[in-house]
Amino acid sequence: MVLGRIADGVTRGVETVSGSVSEALFEPVIRLGVTGLARAGKTVFITSLVANLMDRGRMPGFHAASSGAIRGAYLRPQPDDTLPRFDYEGHLAAMTGPEPHWPESTRAISELRLSLKVQPRGLLGAVSGPRTVHLDIVDYPGEWLLDLGLMDLNFADWSAQVLDRIASRPQAAEFRSMLAEVDPALPLDEPVAKRLAETFAAYLDAARRAGFSDCGPGRFLLPGDLAGSPVLTFAPLPPPPGGDWPRGSLGRECARRFEAYKSRVVKPFFRDHFSRIDRQVVLVDLLGAIHSGPQAVEDLRRAMTDILGAFRPGRNAWLSRLLLGTRVDRILFAATKADHLHHSQHARLTEIMTALVRDARDRADFAGAKTLALSLASLRATVEETRQHDGRDLPMVRGRVMPTGAQAALWPGDLPDDPARLLVPARDGAERWLDGDYRIMNFAPAAQSLRPGDGPPHIRLDRAADFLLGNRLT
Repeated sequence: MVLGRIADGVTRGVETVSGSVSEALFEPVIRLGVTGLARAGKTVFITSLVANLMDRGRMPGFHAASSGAIRGAYLRPQPDDTLPRFDYEGHLAAMTGPEPHWPESTRAISELRLSLKVQPRGLLGAVSGPRTVHLDIVDYPGEWLLDLGLMDLNFADWSAQVLDRIASRPQAAEFRSMLAEVDPALPLDEPVAKRLAETFAAYLDAARRAGFSDCGPGRFLLPGDLAGSPVLTFAPLPPPPGGDWPRGSLGRECARRFEAYKSRVVKPFFRDHFSRIDRQVVLVDLLGAIHSGPQAVEDLRRAMTDILGAFRPGRNAWLSRLLLGTRVDRILFAATKADHLHHSQHARLTEIMTALVRDARDRADFAGAKTLALSLASLRATVEETRQHDGRDLPMVRGRVMPTGAQAALWPGDLPDDPARLLVPARDGAERWLDGDYRIMNFAPAAQSLRPGDGPPHIRLDRAADFLLGNRLT
């Protein structure tokens, strides 16, 4: 019986390896990771990308589509049965239905497989006929990537960084007040620890809504099935007067749970999911940060630097061992919601996006990986128009404003032609912009009447697809 189980296990292992080899050789797989911080539009990006790969009439900048190399596209069962399936159909119905609205945001990891029937070019392609390329899209919150920075810190160092950062933020007032009343040297009182963690999580949520990006640990905002567990029941604490907390104290237990969070939450994500990605999209709500002010822009720049750390694992010995030399070979940095600006300002938005990640890109060793920064709108929600005001023509955008649905036109202000005019004041700690007033509106999706063969309207989604997928499909 034991020998039978061993033989059965060996057989299943051989079948698994054979299937993987066969798929890699004859039906190659592109694993595309899609991430971004809150409000960046991950769900809309994936939904519109898939819809426009299935109906390619609006994809002239995607060479594999415009040349006819892609003969067909269809959804297939995903390879990982343990992950939730990305609800493509539900999200598309929300965006393009009779009463269009934005779909629910990403709150956990999910996956979707789109299979593309591709006709290779050249003599070999004419002889062999079409082949199948699978696109596995992995959707995960960007806050989880920010957790990588925790791996280099112990609890005391992490606490010091967080408490210094939130010292002047009004969103943290309640947490700071509660922390002043707690003695971490006293024996652990679980209800006190729970209230402390909940108040800290409430601060993180308020900071994120105020436009800040350094809102981690990531699972405090998106706990999933970990909600209420001890691994999420800790908070930053001031340093102990004697160098360490007493055994059995609140401080000692918070430190232990911080280490458990790193080992049982952060490491498994990188091991099970991130290490298998070979193309990556990082979506950024840059316009939202600019609207929130210089501090939010500087905070976003630091967050992007931390996110980029995940793509250069040499700084983390454990991550280098985990990835075993594999690297993401193409990374797209996309400033979303370009439809909130007139097209005459899109180039400036792209230049600011490029400058925002330049420092991190220059320091990172991507080992030959290609990177691109651009501005896009996954689903175009506005139309452009020009109106006169005080004797000058203002390039504006118009759309349905949330939550009323009423039509409104917006002139968001002119972005500077030199990104330094935003990034330098942000680095210097300015509290507000001195030479500009940048506005945003929350536009709802526009009602759609799609022609057969056309996907949802977008801005530069075809260029994004060409950069991420083009060299593997032609």
